[in-house]
Amino acid sequence: MGKSMWLGVTLSAMLLGLAGCTSNLSGDTYSRDEARRVQTVRLGTIESLRPVQIEGTKTPIGAGAGAVIGGIGGSSVGGGRGSAVAAVIGAVAGGMLGAAAEEGLTRTQGVEITVREDDGSLRAYVQEVQPNEIFRVGDRVRILTVNGTSRVAR
Repeated sequence: MGKSMWLGVTLSAMLLGLAGCTSNLSGDTYSRDEARRVQTVRLGTIESLRPVQIEGTKTPIGAGAGAVIGGIGGSSVGGGRGSAVAAVIGAVAGGMLGAAAEEGLTRTQGVEITVREDDGSLRAYVQEVQPNEIFRVGDRVRILTVNGTSRVAR
């Protein structure tokens, strides 16, 4: 298998790995640990909404895959000792690019929802924007909390 083929295979593996690392931060997604658990439900009214960016994941997978790709690419430059130096430089640069690519691929649009709860408290919740769930100021909402994780729902 040629070096360009290895680069393609490694890049594909990196993208599949990144897709598997993303977590869903929407209000309608529950982890396995949260399923079938009793939730605390509070009621309130939306006071304000603000669009926010939820940063992407930063795991060693993106940097590691980028380092492998950069190292393979760098090793094809020059010959002998120059090839080894280029491989190291390629691995470092690839690791940095891989980490940045992972964060960028997993970044998502979110919304900060400030709710005046019926007990008078004012709290803000951040969750991923869902196209099927549109919130408006003045809407009555439920705040569901399980294991310290809260979400806002209609």
